[in-house]
Amino acid sequence: MSRRSGGVIGDWAEAQRRMQQTQLIQQRETERRQRAYERDVARGQRQHREAEARRRTEQLDAEVAALQGLLVTGCRAPAFRMASLVRPEHLEPFSPGALAQPVPMPRIEQFQQQSSGWTLGSSHRAQAERAAHARYTQAWQAANAAESQRQQQLAAYRQQYDRWAAEQLAGIRAHNSGLTELAGALSAGDAEAVVEYFSAALYASTAWPEALPRQVAAAYDPAARQLVLDWELPGYPVVPEARSVQYLPSTGQDKVKPRPVTERRAMYRDLLAQCMLLVLRELYAADEFSVLDSVVVNGFVDCPDPVTGQEAQFVLASVSAVRTTFAGLRLEQVSAADCLVEGLRGQLSARPDQLTAVRPGRRPGEVGGVVSHGGHAGGDEDEPDLFAMDPIAFENLVAELFRAMGMEAVTTQRSGDGGVDIEAEDRTPLRGGRIVVQVKRYRSRLNPDVVRELYGTVQAMGANKGVLVTTASFGRGSYDFAEGKPLELVSGVQLVELLHQYGLRGRLGGGPAVQRTPEPAPSADHNVLGMSWSGAVALDVCALVCTGNRVLSEEHFVFFNNPRTPDGSVRARAHTAPDKAALEVTFEALPGEADRLVLVAAIDPEADPHADLAGFTDARIRLLDAAGAEAGQLEVSDGRAGETALVLGSFRRRANGDWDFVIGGKGYRGGLEDLLREYGVEVA
Repeated sequence: MSRRSGGVIGDWAEAQRRMQQTQLIQQRETERRQRAYERDVARGQRQHREAEARRRTEQLDAEVAALQGLLVTGCRAPAFRMASLVRPEHLEPFSPGALAQPVPMPRIEQFQQQSSGWTLGSSHRAQAERAAHARYTQAWQAANAAESQRQQQLAAYRQQYDRWAAEQLAGIRAHNSGLTELAGALSAGDAEAVVEYFSAALYASTAWPEALPRQVAAAYDPAARQLVLDWELPGYPVVPEARSVQYLPSTGQDKVKPRPVTERRAMYRDLLAQCMLLVLRELYAADEFSVLDSVVVNGFVDCPDPVTGQEAQFVLASVSAVRTTFAGLRLEQVSAADCLVEGLRGQLSARPDQLTAVRPGRRPGEVGGVVSHGGHAGGDEDEPDLFAMDPIAFENLVAELFRAMGMEAVTTQRSGDGGVDIEAEDRTPLRGGRIVVQVKRYRSRLNPDVVRELYGTVQAMGANKGVLVTTASFGRGSYDFAEGKPLELVSGVQLVELLHQYGLRGRLGGGPAVQRTPEPAPSADHNVLGMSWSGAVALDVCALVCTGNRVLSEEHFVFFNNPRTPDGSVRARAHTAPDKAALEVTFEALPGEADRLVLVAAIDPEADPHADLAGFTDARIRLLDAAGAEAGQLEVSDGRAGETALVLGSFRRRANGDWDFVIGGKGYRGGLEDLLREYGVEVA
């Protein structure tokens, strides 16, 4: 018994030991598989993080390559042509859908077949045939009524389409006719047409990456055949601060390797030079009407002033390029900075990253004879001035206009509106649907970026159309972008016309519409006042036509935004060396009530906001006749430290009608605004 019992226990113990070994082996295998799985997961995560780091590095390399190759790539872009603005007379064909298919008419055989299985007597067959014929007659009448209704709906739908097509074709033909007129005005050297055309060329250019700005202010001097423009340059952050990204498995973090400061600064300076050269290339390449002999470009950036924190404009590059000189350049092979500074004798900031400004060349506001837009006195004072209207009241007025046009319209809340000021619903067939409206109560021309933002809002909100309503105007770039998209642009002039058309009131400034004032031709008896001074201070030289010490009107204050008086007796004009500023005056044409012409100078705060008149010395005025012969020189007082505006002197009418010059010298610490208040000019 004992041996048998011991054998059983031994077998049991052996079985237990084997079971434990098996469990241990299974546990170790499970742990091995778990470790292998975790290693695979970790390897996959590491590979993913490494791949993401490589992707970010490649993206940085691609951004840098695009910036470094901007000029070369841009020179390969097609030149802008007027033909690209022509809209084809192609419309979506009439497509009535299911209405195009006639209603199927029943056949008597279909109903007779339903009773063909009858095998009863003749009386029953006759009864079945009568029933079949009755069903056929009923079905035919229903189908015939449905067909008549279809034809009526098809005819109405066709009429709607024909009206829509006629309106579309009329719009296309008006657009193309306007291009023909624009081409004629360009050939004639019309200043407004030249500015519109070349602004469109820059906005529509495919040479510029979307990340770079496209803001331009321009003017054209027909006499010199010179286009003068201010062009926005990209800011320093456009150059990537990071050079590469590396994943570190030891820490599980990404390590961003910074770009050396010297390399980043050099890249930014070179990029600005490329931008300046590319603007010149785009303008001359687009000049299919041969209206440009030279181009002046002032490149600026808009950013907060690091000293005051206020938004400011810094000119970082400037160049004046004659066509014949520029035509000899092979831009794809030049060093951009050397070409701009040495080849074209332009200016490029030594430290643009620190907003070190350069002295700008000729500015658009200095160009005489520029077509200007603005309100005029004499409007109906009972009409509310849209410029002075409360913003909320203005939005309500626009919403009321939409309701007067037969739509449903409500203003949105003050916040969380996603950039939408009014939501409207047009229930007109075919063209109706949801409309989002943005309202801009501006005085200056809207940037095309505003139109692009509206288009993004339309897409994001799934609206049928976007409408941009403004008291200002739109440039060619805005209209080009809106073409072919569900966008409608309503300028200030059109807004006033619509308000009056639908029984509402509104005017722009002094009159019911922004109008172009015909510019009087310069007199053959005019004089030129050429002003020069020592020192590098940048000044605005202005003139006020006064009675005593009061200006006749704000329109008799001649400065960069108002280049001439209403009668053309005083005009800003281009200066020639040794002068730094010039005015053209026809003394005999000055208003009878005017007894003095006051000349003033003030610091240009955009060029150098911290300058004063301490550097304004050795100042004089050259008096030239219409032929350019110098008739004499007049000395004026020097400037003083701390002062930012100065009365240079005034021409005063004597009893015999002659004009004598009286030297000035009174300075102002509050700049041009302080001076103007003393002469009765209201400063906004």
